[in-house]
Order: sequence, then structure tokens, then C-alpha cells
Amino acid sequence: MFNKYLLVIAVVTLCIFFTSGCATFPEKETEKSKLTVGVVKQTIIKGETNQAEILETFGSPNLVTKNKEENEVWSYNRMSFEHKEGADGIFYIFGTGSRAMTTTTTKSFDLIITFDENDIVKDYSVISASY
Repeated sequence: MFNKYLLVIAVVTLCIFFTSGCATFPEKETEKSKLTVGVVKQTIIKGETNQAEILETFGSPNLVTKNKEENEVWSYNRMSFEHKEGADGIFYIFGTGSRAMTTTTTKSFDLIITFDENDIVKDYSVISASY
């Protein structure tokens, strides 16, 4: 009888020991930006979309300038850094502890919109990078 209880305790202890070593990363909830390639393509139509519609969808631009043709140019830029830390339990099997893990991702998104003299989108370009 004693051996059965000892076996059950040993199995439960080992299960807890091995599952506690799984790699985990805390998740942070962040507000999703509307500044994505998909939203840009659905929203901006050259020759049709006006400044008010752009403001309603994307908010105020980061930079407002004029090009050499005196057309107004709006620039939007979003950068995000995602840093995750955690540990894996691969070394728990050998009784030596866990190994630290770190991951960092940088994302950049630039939207440049040129308007004509009537404040209608004349042209736009998107630059999106992740590294």
C-alpha cells in the first residue's frame, strides 16, 4: 500500500516538475493601429479619397510638408518594438535548471500621401519592414 502512494506522489511531482519548465512569454495587450497595408489599400483611392477621410481613418499625420509642385504631403510613421523574455525547461530533464530566452522584434511602417490642389489623394506610398 505504501508503494502505491509513493508512486502516485512521485508521478504527480514529476508532472509538475516537467510542465513548469515549458517556455512561456507574457502577453501584453496593445491597441492595434489602423496603419496597416490592408487598411491603407481599402481606404485610399487615388483621385477620390480626401483629407477628411484620411484624418478620420488614420488621425493626424506625423509630418506635413509640400513637395516641389507645391502639393501638400502627409507622412505617417509607426514604429513598434516587441520584447519577450522567458525560459524553457529543456534543462530540467537533466536537473540543471532552465535556459533564459529573449526575443526582440522591430516593426516600421511609413505611409506618405500626396494631395492635389483640391485636397484629394493624388498619390501614396507605403514602406513596411519587420526585423
